[in-house]
Parts: sequence; C-alpha cells; structure tokens
Amino acid sequence: MTLAELQALHSLPFFDLLKRAREVHEKFWPEGKIQLCTLLSIKTGGCSEDCAYCAQSARYKTELESHVLMEREEVMTHARAAKENGSTRFCMGAAWKGVRGGTKRFEQVLDIVRDVSKLDMEVCVTLGELGPDEAAQLRDAGVTAYNHNLDTSPEHYPNIVSTHTYEDRLRTIRNVQDAGISVCCGGILGLSETITDRLRLLEVISNFNPQPESVPINSLMPMPGTPLAENPQVDPFDLVRMIACARIAVPRAKVRLSAGRTRLTDEIQALCFYAGANSIFYGEKLLTADNPEMAKDRALLAKLGLKTLEPNPALEAPETDPLVPACPTQEGHILQACATSCCG
Repeated sequence: MTLAELQALHSLPFFDLLKRAREVHEKFWPEGKIQLCTLLSIKTGGCSEDCAYCAQSARYKTELESHVLMEREEVMTHARAAKENGSTRFCMGAAWKGVRGGTKRFEQVLDIVRDVSKLDMEVCVTLGELGPDEAAQLRDAGVTAYNHNLDTSPEHYPNIVSTHTYEDRLRTIRNVQDAGISVCCGGILGLSETITDRLRLLEVISNFNPQPESVPINSLMPMPGTPLAENPQVDPFDLVRMIACARIAVPRAKVRLSAGRTRLTDEIQALCFYAGANSIFYGEKLLTADNPEMAKDRALLAKLGLKTLEPNPALEAPETDPLVPACPTQEGHILQACATSCCG
C-alpha cells in the first residue's frame, strides 16, 4: 500500500476503520483463532547497539542484569513448559548486534534451535543482523521465522538508533527471505514518532516481497535509564487504529499484539482482536518487559469465545509475488525489501 492510501484509511472514523479491517480479517482468517507465542531472552543485556528504547544496551545505566547465553538444557526447560502451556511458537531473542557463522556462540544457537525444533513447535529467533550464509544455516537447523523489527519509519529511525542503519535492517530481512525463512517484522509505537512515521512503517512492510508472515505491533514500555524513559503512554485507541491498518495493509500476516499489553484493559484488547490482531505473546516475560499472566490471557480468550491456533512446525515462507515492481528508493532509503538485487 502507498502512504496516501494508508493515510486515507487511518483518517476514517474509528468504527468505519474497524469495519473495513474486520471485513479483511474475516476474509483471510475466517476461523478467527489466536496464535499463542512464548518469547524467551536467551542472552540478556550487554548489547553494543544504542537503540533508545532498549534496556539491554550497554550504553545506558539501567537496572537490567546481564546474562550470558543460556545453556541448551535451560532453554529446553523453558521450551517444554511453553508447549505444555499451549504455546505453538517459541521465540528466542539474544541481545547482539548480529551473529557470524563459525563462531562458538552461533554454533551454540544452532544446537539449541535443533533441539527446540524437535518439540513440534514453530521456532523463531531474533539475533540481530544476519548474512546470507547464517540465514541458510538457521533454516537448516529448524528456524521457521526470523524476527527483525523496523521499529519506525526510515525518516525517524536515525533519531532512535545510530549504530546501524535502516538499510542494514532491510538487508537482513532480504537475507532471511532469500533463505526461505518467514519474516516477522513490525514496529514500536511511542518512540516520539508522528502518525506519518507509523504509516510509513506500514508502507515499507506492506511492500515487502513477499510480505511478512507476522507483524508485531508493540507499544513502548519506557525503561528507566534509557533515553525514552519519560515518553508518555501510547493512546490505546491509537493502538487499535494501527492494528486495523496493519490488518488491511498485510492481510495474510498474523498481526501480533505485543509489548505493552500489561497497560491494556480487557476491553481494549477485545477491540484489538476485533480489528485484526490474531497473535499474542503468552507468558510472564517479554524479553525484559512484563507480560500478562497466562491464566489471565486464557480467561480473556474464553470470555471472548476465541480459540487458539494449532502449531505449524512445517511453516513455509510466503512466496514472492512476481507482480510486485522493483524496489524504489527515496532520499537514500530503501522502501521495499524487494526480490531484486537492489536491496543487497
């Protein structure tokens, strides 16, 4: 979708937008089931990046306690518990700038992935920047999805991160797609961005070829000690609007209601589900932020009559659309992670 199309959608009266989004949701997701995902930080803190929202950056004085890469059996204990509690996707995050093939830590991650993949759950990792060889090795080990959020618009991104570029993010996404891994890519609301920044993010994501398999929509959880520690809470109705626009812009993707759910009432979460959210992070922790308790989530889903999605460990990446044009650029920023060589 274009920015102009997204702006027209976003400016609709609230209930008109929800109606449009609901129609798209029912067309592409007629069963209306919710995916339950568990996210585990397998290596916490000490990151060299300077993402302004992140307590894991070594550049900020936060209360977060750093931990080295978890041992494989400890990760497996968490993964088995996640499966027993109903999660169908197990996501593992490591606070690194990126990984390089042949290193001890990357080989450890590959071993962990191989074991987790035997549990018949979808396996997602987020490890920072990837080259094509590393992406292929992760695929062969059993990774079904790779998370690499763009966070915000290309224009606003330099205000949030200076240690890598937007193009670096897009290059990793291209490498993941070329390896045949599904992409999980979304953003964060509350980074001092404008509405235009939010819609530009959706414009970029919706023009991926192929589009992402899942789109996490996060609300900033301000972390003490980070540059964005005093940012105000995202208006819940702005979140619902973003969920609705994401559903229309990326109709086949799972739209994941992610960080910030502890601040949402049941009523607002219900509106998010109605607007097209069909995936949540499930468990008490979301990397370093709190998350609603599992029993509370189960109670809410039962109250709404929503069933949960079955696991799909054989998940295949979406196919490239041959009708999508070549990647355009604007002011040096790549707008699409396209199927051509222009994205690196």
